[in-house]
Amino acid sequence: LDLRDVKVVTKLGGTVDDSEMVQGMVFDHRAARAANGPTRIENAKIGLVQFCISPPKTDLENNVIISDYAQMDRILKEERNYILSMIKKIRASGCNVLLVQKSILRDATTDLSLHYLAKAKIMVIRDIERDDIDFISKTLHCSPISHVDHMRPEKLGHASIVEEKQVGKGKVVQVGGIQNKGRTATVLLRGSNKLVLEEADRSLHDALCVVRCLVHKRFLIAGGAAPEVEVATQLGRIAKTLPGMGSYCMRSFADALEVVPYTLAENAGLNPVAIVTDLRNRHAQGEVHAGINVRKGAVSNMLDENVVQPLLVTTSAITLATECVRMILKIDDIVPTR
Repeated sequence: LDLRDVKVVTKLGGTVDDSEMVQGMVFDHRAARAANGPTRIENAKIGLVQFCISPPKTDLENNVIISDYAQMDRILKEERNYILSMIKKIRASGCNVLLVQKSILRDATTDLSLHYLAKAKIMVIRDIERDDIDFISKTLHCSPISHVDHMRPEKLGHASIVEEKQVGKGKVVQVGGIQNKGRTATVLLRGSNKLVLEEADRSLHDALCVVRCLVHKRFLIAGGAAPEVEVATQLGRIAKTLPGMGSYCMRSFADALEVVPYTLAENAGLNPVAIVTDLRNRHAQGEVHAGINVRKGAVSNMLDENVVQPLLVTTSAITLATECVRMILKIDDIVPTR
């Protein structure tokens, strides 16, 4: 599960309940309307272009000195012909929706090019970020086009409709009915203010990470600090059977794991000493799923309460913490490094 295959578009206005998973794709841009270009296209053929539809610039800073009107007229005429030839090639490929990548070298489009594109009934969405190119290619099943001469019908993406929609205080462009849609998803998040929107975005990311954990390792265990206390209890029993220094090390490892239930109880506003003592007793009696129930403020069976967590979360935390301690001990030459 690659989280880059899930695009989250945030838009101010409305409430979190208005958030939706879009059947298609959403661009957080408006359609270019400089020359009354179209804002709704049915049976769309979408071209993703990485070249600029504007007159070329010299590689170095140069000045062109014009001494009369004839030269000015010739420059404007050449510019017009250059842009017209580009748009004819785009139109010949059958493209009627153009996604133009943002350029840092020169303007991606000019007023003149937008005017001719509007006349050709081609919808233009500008300022597509370089980071989004891969996602758009996967979703629309189209190839990025780096030169106007490479505009061919087989490189275009197909969708039943592309239209500009009002969402909250702004506008977005929505693509629906995508043919050969890739294995990607788009979520449109809404919120009444920026703070709520950012929090919703973080929460959704956390939820996606949980799903990813479950895909990587398909095991669920009880939550509420039950696994940590159970591991600590079992290690305590084994420590009693070991001779010498090994026993002390294992006992200390077990005590360190009890930080998790202690912190959880403290954060929930409970008495940590009483809760952790009760947890120890329950686990010593064989209640392996006993954990801290934050809502009831007591210890209960976590599986009965449907409080579960991915196994990968706990194993990763314990493994990383152990490796960290070993690394610190090695620095002080306490653990032999042979």
